Order: sequence, then structure tokens, then C-alpha cells
Amino acid sequence: MTSRSARIERNTLETQIAVAINLDGTGRAVFSTGVPFLEHMMDQIARHGLIDLDVTAKGDLHIDDHHTVEDIGITLGQAFAQAVGDKKGLYRYGHAYVPLDEALSRVVIDFSGRPGLVYDVKFPRGAIGRFDVDLFREFFQGFVNHAGVTLHIDNLKGSNAHHIAETIFKAMGRALRMAVAQDPRMAGMMPSTKGTL
Repeated sequence: MTSRSARIERNTLETQIAVAINLDGTGRAVFSTGVPFLEHMMDQIARHGLIDLDVTAKGDLHIDDHHTVEDIGITLGQAFAQAVGDKKGLYRYGHAYVPLDEALSRVVIDFSGRPGLVYDVKFPRGAIGRFDVDLFREFFQGFVNHAGVTLHIDNLKGSNAHHIAETIFKAMGRALRMAVAQDPRMAGMMPSTKGTL
């Protein structure tokens, strides 16, 4: 099987980001970003997606976390776009419902080649620790735009902001695991009637 891995570096005046992924990994994750709560969330993607994920970032955290979080999403999206390759044999679609105590979230993804984010999440407070919850949308928007995926994220229930965030990222990992898996019945075929994605 061809290696489904990628390493992407993105350098701007605001951030320097490096992301390495292996879609056929074991869930190993290594992070050095200066944004610990985002690291905790990305660890959920790696563990529940069985995706090896290595993310290093240096950003203008003295201002706030915005540029770093958004640019990590962008770079992660670029890495996924490269790692899935031509998408032949891909299941393409993935979905997951994940609960955590009172919280329940649903994530549905399509490696469609068309960026689109529908994000229906209302947090009960503006920050988890020092992490601004508005930045989750920025992370996913950056990911979607550069991975070329359609992504629906819905929080269905929840009153604890940490639990809500964790269900979203766990569901994201599970949905990605399903979508990037290789379908033996579709081997060598494009999962689209258009013949391209």
C-alpha cells in the first residue's frame, strides 16, 4: 500500500507551523504549540482517528492564540489534502456521534474537494481555561478550506464547555477515521460519478 503520509511547513510573519501526519498510524501524537488546550483536543483527533500527528508551532502568542490556532488548522488541512492523494479507493464519507456525560456532538465529513463548513455549536461560556472558544471555528474553517472537505459539526446537547469541545474533537477523529479508510470494494476507483474529486 502506498504511504499515506505528509509533512507540511507553513511560515508567515505571524507563525511558523510544521505538521506531519500518517493516516495509517496508531494514534501517536506529539505537540509543541504553546496552546495546551488545542493540543489536548488534537490528541483526541489522533487517538480516535488512529492518525499519527506531529504538530509544532511558534506564533505570536504574546498577542493572542488566534493566528496560531487558525494557522495550525490551515496546515493540518494541507497535510490531509496531500496525504489522501487522488482519493481513489477512499470511503470518502465519515460520520460519528460521540457522548461525554451530558454532552453529545455529531461530526459528518465528505472529502468532496469542495470546502464547506457548517458549524452549529453554542458554548455556555467564552473560554475554557484561557482558551477562547471562538477559535475552534477558526481552526475548523482553516482545516476545511485547505483540506477541501465539507464538514458539518453539530453540538446536540451539553452544558459543560470542556465536555462539548471534547465530544466535537473525538467525533472529528472518528469521522476522519471512517472517511480516509480504504474501501476494498472501491479499490482503484474514484468514489464519485464525476470521475474526479
